[in-house]
Amino acid sequence: MARWDLVFEIDRAGGPSYVRQIAKAVTEEIQRGRLRPGDRLPGTRTLARTLRVHRQTVVAAIEELVAEGWLVSKPASGTFVASGFPEQPTRKSASVSATPASRTFALAVAAAPSPELPRVVPSGTILLSGTRPDLRLVPVDIIGRAYRRALHNSGPALMSYGNPAGVVRLRQELAAMLSATRGLAVDADSVLVTRGSQMALTLVARALLRPGDAVAVEDPGYRPAWEAFRAAGGNILPVPVDEHGLQVSELERLLARQTVRAVYVTPHHQFPTTVTLTGPRRTTLLRLAARERFALIEDDYDHEFHYRGKPVLPLASLDAQGVVVYIGTFSKVLAPGLRLGFIAAPPDLIERLVAHRSFIDLQGDPVLESAVAELLNEGLIQRHVRKMRRLYQGRLEVFASALRRRLGAFATFRLPSGGTAIWVRTQDSRTMMRWVEASRVRDVVFDPPTEYTFRRDPAPAARLGFASSTEDELRTAAARLARAAAFVTSNERSRRPI
Repeated sequence: MARWDLVFEIDRAGGPSYVRQIAKAVTEEIQRGRLRPGDRLPGTRTLARTLRVHRQTVVAAIEELVAEGWLVSKPASGTFVASGFPEQPTRKSASVSATPASRTFALAVAAAPSPELPRVVPSGTILLSGTRPDLRLVPVDIIGRAYRRALHNSGPALMSYGNPAGVVRLRQELAAMLSATRGLAVDADSVLVTRGSQMALTLVARALLRPGDAVAVEDPGYRPAWEAFRAAGGNILPVPVDEHGLQVSELERLLARQTVRAVYVTPHHQFPTTVTLTGPRRTTLLRLAARERFALIEDDYDHEFHYRGKPVLPLASLDAQGVVVYIGTFSKVLAPGLRLGFIAAPPDLIERLVAHRSFIDLQGDPVLESAVAELLNEGLIQRHVRKMRRLYQGRLEVFASALRRRLGAFATFRLPSGGTAIWVRTQDSRTMMRWVEASRVRDVVFDPPTEYTFRRDPAPAARLGFASSTEDELRTAAARLARAAAFVTSNERSRRPI
């Protein structure tokens, strides 16, 4: 790893000698964790030049620290921080902690939710993630070439500050895509490019909500969205979901009791249950939004992956009153790491969202945005989507067949019309929670239902993702799930009273 110059403050106004100051500075930096065991110090000539002192001054300080046990000198290698502190150090700073791990922030901070960190599983474990695409399918070479072309053609301009709404060319391509495939009547001024759908949710929450505003959400549903609304001061209210999607009749009862500022929905493939909001409920929901003047936040997170029949057009395509905020993402189509999402909404709201974005993240990644615009213009992303749709449909069919064959009556499910997961049900919540744990022991990991329920209550259903695994991996996963199910069934029988 390349080394940076190591800088210390030197008092040149007649204080202690430079040797003592340098030695004291090094010991204090070791104590507070800036210098760690095994770190290599710069050479004495480099350190002398950085501190603007004579080299012999630095040599004397280093020799003193080596003698005291703070540093170790290795011939032909350099000087390193020792692996342990001296038992009775002659210099010690009472103002700093002995180790960096013991440091805490001195001021009170607001409570925060647990971070949504990526799940890491041991080698050999199959992760049935309900949101993760197969990263082995990412067209890395194609993206890389487009990225290099963008740098070559417009590098200096793209490396400067840009429009916080996103590169115009990408917004134009997104508007064309939304018009052609999703029925939205939008242009570039109605589109904002974001760093993934989570930023989109955060921006919408900031722009729409005031502290205490009520936001109705699906239960079970997508917890990261709820946390984005809470962070903006929203009061989150759950509305139940059934086999036809959000129970709009329950929402009407909620609206009779209090004012709601926004309703968050995933109507195409409801997260996590995969069901599609029915036509009559869509019509009623749009009518309610127009009458009660609340925003409909539509998260269409996996629109591209629909396998049976035609994809249902978004609520935004039927929005004649300007009440729908439409959110989409390229995380499932390309890769989560690219951080590309977008919002389509009336231009006046887009202006407010752009203002909020400019103070959170001045702009996106103009080089990446230009590269993706080129891929869309050339039809390469469209071709990649068609390839992934065929593969994912094949994986769904293989996984569903294997689950039916191996699980029998233990778990039931309906074949979803699209998406990247199957919503599987067991006879009761206790059985499901035991199955989650038994499967984990047998090297198959999937989220427990408590990740989706509003109050983190156990439920007799869970989301099994199939998109990120090959067909062979899915067959193996089904076999392991069956062994876990057999274990759970056997244990439940043994617990029954005779």
